[in-house]
Amino acid sequence: MTSITSIELNYLVFRYLQESGFTHSAFTLGYEAGINKCTIDGNLIPPGALITFVQKGLQYLEMEANMSNNDVEMDEDFSFLQPLDIITKDVNQLRQMIKEKRKNIQKDKDKDKNKDKDKNKDREVDREHEAERGRVREKERHEKEEREKEREKAESNKEPEKQPEELADGDMVMDQEDKDAIGHEENGTSIVGPEPMDIAATSTQASQEACEIPGSDVTILEGHTSEVCACAWSPTGSLLASGSGDSTARIWTIADGLCKSGAQNSPLNVLVLKHVKGRTNEKSKDVTTLDWNGEGSLLATGSYDGQARIWTTNGELRSTLNKHKGPIFSLKWNKKGDYLLTGSFDKTAIVWDVKAEEWKQQFEFHTGPTLDVDWCNNVSFATSSTDHMIYVCKIGEIRPIKTFSGHQGEVNCVKWDPTGSLLASCSDDITAKIWCMKQDKYVHDLREHSKEIYAIRWSPTGPGTNNPNQQLTLASASFDSTVKLWDVELGKLLYSLNGHKDPVYSVAFSPNGEYLASGSLDKSMHIWSLKDGKIVKTYTGNGGIFEVCWNKEGDKLAACFANNTLCVLDFRM
Repeated sequence: MTSITSIELNYLVFRYLQESGFTHSAFTLGYEAGINKCTIDGNLIPPGALITFVQKGLQYLEMEANMSNNDVEMDEDFSFLQPLDIITKDVNQLRQMIKEKRKNIQKDKDKDKNKDKDKNKDREVDREHEAERGRVREKERHEKEEREKEREKAESNKEPEKQPEELADGDMVMDQEDKDAIGHEENGTSIVGPEPMDIAATSTQASQEACEIPGSDVTILEGHTSEVCACAWSPTGSLLASGSGDSTARIWTIADGLCKSGAQNSPLNVLVLKHVKGRTNEKSKDVTTLDWNGEGSLLATGSYDGQARIWTTNGELRSTLNKHKGPIFSLKWNKKGDYLLTGSFDKTAIVWDVKAEEWKQQFEFHTGPTLDVDWCNNVSFATSSTDHMIYVCKIGEIRPIKTFSGHQGEVNCVKWDPTGSLLASCSDDITAKIWCMKQDKYVHDLREHSKEIYAIRWSPTGPGTNNPNQQLTLASASFDSTVKLWDVELGKLLYSLNGHKDPVYSVAFSPNGEYLASGSLDKSMHIWSLKDGKIVKTYTGNGGIFEVCWNKEGDKLAACFANNTLCVLDFRM
């Protein structure tokens, strides 16, 4: 008999976690089970393979339970069992359940037969009564027709005299109907014309169609051979960086002016940054995260192999930073550009001295994988983890300078506001929280989502920003398919943006703070006006969206997709 190995089973579970959106769990299993070392060709494994495998196993057990050893022919009805019964009971227990179920079914059939006999008798009696009633009605109808004929003959001589009177009566009836209609209109109950609901529905549909960005105004960037999980615009130029599961990052040169339809993949406008020599699609080299320095002169990438790499805009590998013992989940440049911060599955965060090309300090405070990191200023930063904790650390300090505890689930994301005074966090515990260094407990506990919150972003507005006269707000993206916008001063919900059908993985504010872009697994990217919380533009691609980002001018948007592509679209209102 063919049996499945633990390596094959681990790979099927790994693929199931990836396909279901459990990214962190997939990373953990892949790392601990050594998925990167297995010889299975992932391209040969169809989507949903584990589910199919389990379903077939359940079907086999179900069939085995329905066939007793003595029965060769299956004359009786095939009994369907619940999956939980099949998993928790052995074959003999299942057969006993089926035997009892068949007895009950037979009893019900016998009862139904008796009921049918009684019903048939009742029907025969009813048919006889109905026939008798029909004969009576036919006789009454015939007598009524005879009386009508006699009455018409008797009145035929008087008909010419009555016509003027009948016409007058008709006029009176018409007048009365007109008065009734006028009366209804005066009372506001006229039913003439289309209903308001129909008009509203039509106008909504028309506005949605008007919002859709046509494919002719979108540039598709092709070249990656696996899902594209990260993208970022250079802060100073027209370069767009992307990171993929195919073990490469790419730097695309995006021409100024309007985007054009069709693919853009010629060697002249893309640089391929290979993270492995030879074959690609090696899972241990997935590019998981990337970030440009403030000058736009260097690109840092984090990989599943635990190494951070620094590249020039010409695609040359300048540094390889190697100390982590697990995949890198996040990395950020400080504003000055002299330090790079990385957070890893190995539960640590490391600050790297970029000029010296070596690690400066490793911070080992978390008891679970480090999921996100974010600089507060040039020397201090926050880290979050699967251990539910948030630590604020400072270069040179051997202990955290602040500890924030309050989340009851994995803390997926931490972000400092534009001035570095407030820290926002979001978690699998379905909450987002706002913290400040002056107190240990959160300032606000934001609890309007109904599922895990995956990402948060601050608006580029308020004091100390380029948009000082606009209100500072926070956006949160959740697996409940919504994006929510928060008043951070009051800790109140401003808008719930309900337009997606599947989990929302990414949100990004436009540089002027007037618009918010969101990308979802439902393959759509929406652009929302923050003046009224309505969609002003939308684009639907051919795969789930992992990240969206604006260029520095705010006139172009990029999104990266699960179908190995990126798109760039123009935004002008």
